[in-house]
Amino acid sequence: MRDEEARRKRTRCLACIAFGVIAQTIIIVLFVVIVMRVKTPKVRLESVGVTTLTTSNSSFKADLNALVTVKNKNFGHYKFDSAKAAFSYKGTDIGEGTISKDKAKAKKTKKINVTVSLNSNKITASDISSGSVTLTAYAKLDGKVHLLNIIKKKKSSELNCTIQVDTKAKAVHVLSCK
Repeated sequence: MRDEEARRKRTRCLACIAFGVIAQTIIIVLFVVIVMRVKTPKVRLESVGVTTLTTSNSSFKADLNALVTVKNKNFGHYKFDSAKAAFSYKGTDIGEGTISKDKAKAKKTKKINVTVSLNSNKITASDISSGSVTLTAYAKLDGKVHLLNIIKKKKSSELNCTIQVDTKAKAVHVLSCK
C-alpha cells in the first residue's frame, strides 16, 4: 500500500513539473512573438502651415511650418539620427528642412516641428496662376529600436507626402501621406 501511495505522489509531482515547464514555455514563446517583435516606426506629416508666401509669374518663395510625427509601435524606444526632409516640385528640389536627432518613446508618438524655406524659379506660371502648386516631401529616418536595453535593431522609416498649396489663400489644402 505504501509503495502504491509513494508511486502516486511521484507521478503527481512529475505531472506538476511537466505542466509547469509547458506553461513556462508557452509564456516565453508568447513573449517573444508579441513583445520582442520589432516593427518599423511610421513617419508622417501631421500638418503643414504656410507662414509666408510670395509668388510672381516665374518665382515661388514660401516659408512652411511642418509638424512631423514619428509613431513608435514597439515595446522599446526608437532613437533616430537627424535627417533632411526634401521638398520638391515635379522632381526638382526646391527646399529642405532638418528633422533633429531625437527619441520616440515606447508605444508613443513623437511630434517634431520643422521649418522649411522654399524657393524656386522652376514652377510654371500656369500652376501659379491656377492657384494650386503640388509639392512632394520626402525624408528617411535611420535609427535603432532598443528593446529592454538588450536587443537593438536597426530600422529605417520613410516619409513620402504630397502637399497641395493654394497660392491665393496662402494655405495648404491637401496633405496626403503614403
